[in-house]
Amino acid sequence: MFDLIAGTAPHTPRGGRIPILVSTAAHVVVAGAVILIPLLFVTRQLPEPPTMLAFVAAPPPPAPPPPPAAAPAAAKKPATAPTTPAAHTEFVAPIEAPVSVAPEPAGEDDLGVPGGVEGGVPGGVVGGVVGGLPEAPPPPPPPPAPVQRGPVRVGGQIKPPTLVHRVEPAYPPMAVSAHVQGIVILEAIVDTEGRVTDVKVLRSVNLMLDREAVAAVRQWRYSPVVLNGTAVPFVLSVSLSFSLTDKG
Repeated sequence: MFDLIAGTAPHTPRGGRIPILVSTAAHVVVAGAVILIPLLFVTRQLPEPPTMLAFVAAPPPPAPPPPPAAAPAAAKKPATAPTTPAAHTEFVAPIEAPVSVAPEPAGEDDLGVPGGVEGGVPGGVVGGVVGGLPEAPPPPPPPPAPVQRGPVRVGGQIKPPTLVHRVEPAYPPMAVSAHVQGIVILEAIVDTEGRVTDVKVLRSVNLMLDREAVAAVRQWRYSPVVLNGTAVPFVLSVSLSFSLTDKG
């Protein structure tokens, strides 16, 4: 036994290789049991797979509507037989004048409502318009008379008025003795009634002759000047001659 402990003497186990094989087989059996028993227990708990699997997919789109039915072919009009010349005799203008003219039969377009207005609106009020027709508007006022800012000057398209009343100027004796003579030119303003309202000297000869010329022209009267149907004041030039030959 001491030799076995020291390891100096060889030791041959009893029984040979059979116990080793039996021990190895026992270990294999135990290890297999440890592995297989849990597997069998788990497989019994697993649900059985269904015999048929269903797959969910989107439904197919609806089929397009059927095309519209073809319209029935229009019925062909039967061919009319060619008219004979005798068929047109009723549309030929009559040669003789008719004895009487019958009124044309009333058609659908000629029917109207009693008391309606020709050319009225369908569905209107029978007998006229509710409340009557509106009164006619009053006539427009006459146009205002043209505003005359000042007297018009006679000449050109404005014909000179007619001198209705004329007064000759007096020749002062002092001017005659002094041999003063000449032509005095005046400008006269006449109102709408033809009366001279103002006189102005444009060309003077002598104060005595100017004064007499103005006094005479203030007494003159003219016919009115009318423009567009309205009398207007006007201006005109007047020439008065003072000559000693007329006095001699």
